[in-house]
Parts: sequence; C-alpha cells; structure tokens
Amino acid sequence: MVSMISEGVEVTVETFFQQDYSNPMQSEYMFAYRIAIENHNSFPVKLHRRHWHIFDSNGTYREVEGEGVVGVQPVLSPGEKYQYVSGCNLRTEMGRMHGTYQMENLNSKNFFEVNIPPFEMFVPFKNN
Repeated sequence: MVSMISEGVEVTVETFFQQDYSNPMQSEYMFAYRIAIENHNSFPVKLHRRHWHIFDSNGTYREVEGEGVVGVQPVLSPGEKYQYVSGCNLRTEMGRMHGTYQMENLNSKNFFEVNIPPFEMFVPFKNN
C-alpha cells in the first residue's frame, strides 16, 4: 500500500492480482486497485478528471484519461473520504502506474491537480 498527500488531498492505493481474470498463456494479467481519497482541506473538493500513466515491464507505455472515477465525480467535504475499486490489464507479470486527479475547490471554484502516488502491480510469485 502506498500513500501521498498533495494539495491537501491524501491518495492511498492498494493493489491485488486477479488470478481468476488472468490468462498467463495469452499474456493477459489483470490487476485490481483500491483507491481511497481523503480531503484534508478546510474546503469541499470535487474530483473532475483522472489521468493515468501505465507502464508494462515489456516497455509498453499508455495513458488513460477521462472524466471522474468509475463513472462518478465525487464531492468530498473537509475530512471526508471516498473509496473505489478499479482495474488494469497488463501483458506482463509486472507493471506500474501513477497519475493525477483534476480537482476543484468548490468554495473558490479554482482547479488544481492532486498526485496519485506511483504503485506497482505484480503477480505474487514474482515477488521472491
């Protein structure tokens, strides 16, 4: 599990290998990640967009960008936490991700970026 605070917002990530949804013979490895976002600011924030950088251990790189997370644009009051689970497929047994959330201070209407800490995904038997 990794955690980072930027712009007063804490992002914590935990990853899980999804063996039942993976097919190593076809170079298909599925990972789930649980993200908790906690607002440590004195003002409410809204998450508008996400931007991911995904690296596979074979050198493949891709970006994913879009509105909200898992179909929602959560609003977090001061001290509130929002949690969601999503997934990522890789072509190899190891990879990593990091990114940013575009958020809005709902009091000032100013936008700002929150960093998502880098995290690794790996098939458990590779962690020897």
